[in-house]
Amino acid sequence: MRRFHVAAEDEIKNGRTADIYYWRTREILEAKGYASTKVILEVSISNLPREWKWGVLCGVEEEAYLFEGLPVNVWSMPEGTIMPPRDARGLRIPIMSIEGPYASFVHLETAIIGLICQASGIATAAARVKKAADGKPCFSFGIRRIHPGIAPMVDRAAFIGGFDGVSGILGSELIGEPPVGTMPHPLILILGDVERAVKAFDEVIDPKVPRVALVDTLYDEKVESLRAAEALGDKLYAVRLDTPGSRKGDFADIVREVRWELDIRGYRYVKIMVSGGLNEYSVKELSRAGADAFGVGTYVSNAPSIDFTTDVVEIEGKPIAKRGKLSGRKQAWRCPSCYTWLVTPWDTPETSCPSCSTPMEAMLKPVIREGKVLAKLPSPKEIREYVLKQLEHYSLD
Repeated sequence: MRRFHVAAEDEIKNGRTADIYYWRTREILEAKGYASTKVILEVSISNLPREWKWGVLCGVEEEAYLFEGLPVNVWSMPEGTIMPPRDARGLRIPIMSIEGPYASFVHLETAIIGLICQASGIATAAARVKKAADGKPCFSFGIRRIHPGIAPMVDRAAFIGGFDGVSGILGSELIGEPPVGTMPHPLILILGDVERAVKAFDEVIDPKVPRVALVDTLYDEKVESLRAAEALGDKLYAVRLDTPGSRKGDFADIVREVRWELDIRGYRYVKIMVSGGLNEYSVKELSRAGADAFGVGTYVSNAPSIDFTTDVVEIEGKPIAKRGKLSGRKQAWRCPSCYTWLVTPWDTPETSCPSCSTPMEAMLKPVIREGKVLAKLPSPKEIREYVLKQLEHYSLD
């Protein structure tokens, strides 16, 4: 009996999460003598959701584990690459290329797409929120909105997308950073008021954990903010406004009011963190109003998946593809100067940017050779830094 409705690692690796028609395809190929037929399978983006112009690739580390030990060669864009779906000429950009006997990995095709679709959507939403926050800290608070079985993946994807921390314990272990959290409303309700709650937090919890008071439980936000500041003095790092929708009114004005009341009483050092129903648009507005940090949940954890697709583009060295797709193996090139993209046939030795004439970088790089991972994969922190560096070249429009 499966008590929690999630697949185990070995079930994913062995293709137990596959669509059945892939297993039937494998059975037919083996029965008819095509088990050794080699193909090139390309992964590309069909569509981006929410009218996004670019996406953040996330999940390559899991892809490497999926292919490890199989008789295949895999090339992929580095995890964390920000890419549009099409190049400067309107050609679909390949983000991954798999070479090998199709029957050896056909049963994993469902997982090949699934490992990157959802994670990339989450990472992209996080990157957009981080961009809207104009560099201010953003934290992933959304794992309560998703199945707990995928909580670590969700937190990792949000962190890779640019978030500064995550609330989940397993997620924090996966990214190698301490978990981030404040206090819930039930603590304040049980103890009776915000003063008792922040004092209890200060007495019990490790001093290394920042003291952040939740200030919207029983009274007006500015009243509870001042009570928390008076209770903890210079120990108070920040106040968190998680004002419910029925009380928000103009949330930006509430932030301005709390900031003003804290400042004129000498609490300029107390930061304002906001959470609850945030998205890239409200984060941008609240940042301008004076919010210093953001806890974002559902908008990122439940972000729409990026619609990746797989296509056979070559069989036994001969270009071939279904209608609507371009046959032949391809390379994706990016200009390191202006970030223009270009797609060419695989054997193109080099190319220059059509926009600024700068030599372009080949973005599909070897990851797996004959089933072996070629190099140490980057850490989540390294991938996050890569995302943030690229993000400087992209806008939200």
